[in-house]
Amino acid sequence: MQRTSLRTNDIKKINKLGMLVLILVPLIGFFISLCLGRYWVDPGTAFNILMTHLFPTDVLGTSIEESVIMQIRLPRIILAMLVGAGLAVSGAAFQGLFGNPLVSPHILGVSAGAGFGAALGILISGKVLYVQVLAIGFGTLAVIITYMISRQKTGTPLFMLVLSGVITGAFFTALISLIKYVADPEEVLPAIVYWLMGSMAGASYDDLLIGVPMILVGIIALLLMRWRINVLSLNEEEAQSLGINVQRSRWLVIMASTLITSAAVSLCGIVGWIGLVIPHIGRMLVGPDHRILLPTSCSIGAVYLLVIDNIARTATAAEIPLSILTAIVGAPFFAYLLRKTGGKWS
Repeated sequence: MQRTSLRTNDIKKINKLGMLVLILVPLIGFFISLCLGRYWVDPGTAFNILMTHLFPTDVLGTSIEESVIMQIRLPRIILAMLVGAGLAVSGAAFQGLFGNPLVSPHILGVSAGAGFGAALGILISGKVLYVQVLAIGFGTLAVIITYMISRQKTGTPLFMLVLSGVITGAFFTALISLIKYVADPEEVLPAIVYWLMGSMAGASYDDLLIGVPMILVGIIALLLMRWRINVLSLNEEEAQSLGINVQRSRWLVIMASTLITSAAVSLCGIVGWIGLVIPHIGRMLVGPDHRILLPTSCSIGAVYLLVIDNIARTATAAEIPLSILTAIVGAPFFAYLLRKTGGKWS
């Protein structure tokens, strides 16, 4: 009895330590990122500037340092962390929902639909508001089309959703190619291509007003439903026997992930591999229980994309598109994971 009590106390200590690490590591990454860049800012100065905007104290840095931190780096860091967290938690939820290690938030055609909306917005006017609204709208439309294709009288099997998502994604990818074909090759086409490759450059507080609340709502919804995802990862009969409305719960997860993915594309373009790789890293650290896996993926995803964005803006004179770096890092890791597990997922 005493041994069991000690083991329970040890588990509680480990859980508390793990939660502390999940909170502290993103905070440390956030603060370091404020200092990093072509214009280095001393950590003490960066801290004082932050405190100045939180509490009524005098600014101890120069106006240039304050502008660099508050107007350039802070909105970019917030965007990178939220997009990384959102895509990672969406990927973990989708992999649990579909019971497939190769599933990512892009599987239902959301990214292709949102990418087409963003490209159309750039073609029409180039204004950020047009780009964001059209990207979110067409990302949602892509999921609706996927559902309509997969719908059957007896329900909506998951494999039908996946196949329909592939069809929808291919359709919107073709439309993106059409937009590129008719775009002005001197000005509009480069802007579309660069946007679709993913970038946090030019992030501002005004740009975050539409997309960030949607990402937060999606993340919170998935975190609140994480215990249901454990049940949904079982077969349908077992899930129903536990009193879960399987169809409704599936679509709540899908719509929350759609909200996150389309909002992320509307803010920074298509960023691949995060929703595919980060959940595997989280699973290696904490196991397959989605009650723990989703918060872990959220934290790791935020830090991972923040590190990638720091490399993108500091490695060379010209910014490197995010999708290039995420693929360079993600593809070798996934190849290693495939070799190690032999293609099995447990």
